[in-house]
Amino acid sequence: MPSTSMTIRTDAQIKQQAQQIFSDLGMDMTTAVNIFLRQAIRHNGLPFDVRLERLNAASQNAIEESLAGKNLSKPFDSVDELMESLDA
Repeated sequence: MPSTSMTIRTDAQIKQQAQQIFSDLGMDMTTAVNIFLRQAIRHNGLPFDVRLERLNAASQNAIEESLAGKNLSKPFDSVDELMESLDA
């Protein structure tokens, strides 16, 4: 199979750190990139999860309630007033 070359731009520090890891694994950057590309083909996509971090259910529920104006407290004029409300 004929080979080709490609140019990848990345931060110098990222490249250096990756090269060290690949060296510790006994391979160079070219071999590591080829492994990644072959795995992407095998998986028909990225060979690892790519996702946004999600809030837990309680946090998501609290945000939704606050946006809907539910379960909100009034502003307090003092810490004592806040503490009385919490104790109630």
